[in-house]
Amino acid sequence: MLEPKRLTVENDPLHIIKTRLQTHGRPATISGPMVRYSKLPFRQLCHYYNTDITYTPMILAREFVRNRNARIADFTTNLADSPVVAQVGVNNTTDLLRVIEMIGPFVDGISVNCGCPIKEQVREGIGCALIYNEDLMVDMVKTVKCKYGSRLRLEMKIRIHEHDKPLRTLRLCERLCDAGVDWITVHGRLKSTRSSQPVDLNAIKYIVDGLKGKNVPIVANGDCFTVADMERIQSFTGCHGVMSARGLLSNPALFAGYNKCPWGCLERFVYYCVEIGGLPLQLILHHVYCMMENMQVMRRYLKQIMSLSSIIDLILWLETNFEFSRYGEEGFGARVDVPYRK
Repeated sequence: MLEPKRLTVENDPLHIIKTRLQTHGRPATISGPMVRYSKLPFRQLCHYYNTDITYTPMILAREFVRNRNARIADFTTNLADSPVVAQVGVNNTTDLLRVIEMIGPFVDGISVNCGCPIKEQVREGIGCALIYNEDLMVDMVKTVKCKYGSRLRLEMKIRIHEHDKPLRTLRLCERLCDAGVDWITVHGRLKSTRSSQPVDLNAIKYIVDGLKGKNVPIVANGDCFTVADMERIQSFTGCHGVMSARGLLSNPALFAGYNKCPWGCLERFVYYCVEIGGLPLQLILHHVYCMMENMQVMRRYLKQIMSLSSIIDLILWLETNFEFSRYGEEGFGARVDVPYRK
């Protein structure tokens, strides 16, 4: 059974976000929350490849509090899973406090999802709906920080308001800072903006510049697919951290400087899936597909992946078609290029 965590400089997300520019010459690197995909084996893989902080998939507070099966399905962790932030989808302060009581001792921070644009969540007052309910967001921060103070790190992850109202987003962030939020992540898109449209870095810069007197760091989210993207985003906006989601899904080694997913990353992922467990087969196969597509593996192989019937079938398929090393074997996790068998 895991012991409750204690914040130290090594696992405190706020300390990491505030200091990485000085200690490492780069912003804090962060893996964003992804529905289904940012589970424990994937988080551990990202940590191996220089991701400073990882997020869980969004946990629906009401279901998590009331349903034991939801708790088992939605959250797993281990001693190596750190620093990790649990993202919560919630529409009232009471449920937020309840889920923090249950999960707070085993994570390094809590994030309130104020950016999910999925219509079903918005109808429930979750995700993007919250940025139009500023008083509730402020109440959440005040109540949680009044109860826990610096013993619990609390972040609000937001999208931006309509482009004709940039001041509204800034005023919201100012209120959150005054209420005691530890950091704010800004996804530079509107509720209605598709991910295929470019992120609005000007909006993020506007918020960073407007909050310089608040001593609350800002993390920029959106369109980070390479280290060059990370550096460009940080340089333009002045943010303290850069979050990637889709970029890391395709290339979990992104923040280690690989522009394409290295073969060894795939070997490590399969090992973590076997060693840690807990991922459904179709989820494992989709991760493998995304990585191999990023590697530009031949299309005829990509077509075969989703038809595999078990994790054993996957490993045998990899060994048949590629030079695939298992944990403990020479060369495990070291190859970069795709090692096709002739």
